[in-house]
Amino acid sequence: MSFLRKKDQILAALGNIRAMERLHVDTYTEGKIKNITGKKIAESKQGQLWISFQNLNGFLFMNCTILTRKSLKTSRGSKLLLLTKEYEIELDSDEKIIESDFSNVSNTWITKMSFVLSNKEKKIIEERSFEEIGYHFKKDRLNFKMKK
Repeated sequence: MSFLRKKDQILAALGNIRAMERLHVDTYTEGKIKNITGKKIAESKQGQLWISFQNLNGFLFMNCTILTRKSLKTSRGSKLLLLTKEYEIELDSDEKIIESDFSNVSNTWITKMSFVLSNKEKKIIEERSFEEIGYHFKKDRLNFKMKK
């Protein structure tokens, strides 16, 4: 056991909150990461993108889950860009406040969001008629390539 880990154990036993957080193993978030619903449609060195479709009250939603090494937390919403050979499709997130959960077991952030779709957009995604997906949040962008 390393010296720093032993030091954290002693500090945690004395009630130090930060030491307790460093020693905590987050099985809840890790369980969410291992049991993602939907299909993985795109990936890159920056992360992985999973989707599932849902029809609620006549509206078609695409639920997205992104696994990355950084937090995608924002209060301004986000955009998903589908890049095809002929054109770009821009989808705005359904909610403005998007939060990420961190798992210290796999050192991964999991972020869930949803987008309202038309039937045409759903067809493009299901048939994988796109080449690349861009996820925009704040002033940052993640690029994903289609998974075959």
